[in-house]
Amino acid sequence: MSRIGKNPVTIPAGVTLTQSGQVVTVKGPKGELNFTMPSAVTGKLDGDTFTVSPVEENKNAKAMWGMARTMVLNMVEGVTNGFKKDLELRGVGYRAQMKGNDLSMQLGFSHDVNYPAPDGIKITSSKPTQISVEGIDKQKVGQVAAEIRSFRKPEPYKGKGVRYVGEYVRQKEGKKK
Repeated sequence: MSRIGKNPVTIPAGVTLTQSGQVVTVKGPKGELNFTMPSAVTGKLDGDTFTVSPVEENKNAKAMWGMARTMVLNMVEGVTNGFKKDLELRGVGYRAQMKGNDLSMQLGFSHDVNYPAPDGIKITSSKPTQISVEGIDKQKVGQVAAEIRSFRKPEPYKGKGVRYVGEYVRQKEGKKK
């Protein structure tokens, strides 16, 4: 039995959740998101709560049960509050700035690294060493933040690179003479 899947999703005021077959659509003040539930689970809308239950008792249905409930919960939270990931640049000369809809970063290479913002994602750079990625889709926000981080991951000797705010990078000891 899924401990996550058995909890109902509460739908706040100002958010509408509709279901047609296996497709769940959530509309809110920030936008609209869709999710097609796997065939191993079904959803039931009852007033202001949405519950997910497995169709049959097998390993696949149990695995999809908690995942489907979490996806619906993330959609509800995304259209009400949105999601945000903050990144910071550490290193001498490492800078980021917005050029139109593109993020331009200087990361110690001989050229600038340009990253175009995908649809539905807002990238901002309030300071030259800080980047914020915002959107209503949790998966997309995390993916964009991971792609930006992958241009120059933090290295273990000096800690230079792009890292999440609050991320701990373990420092290695340098060469001994």
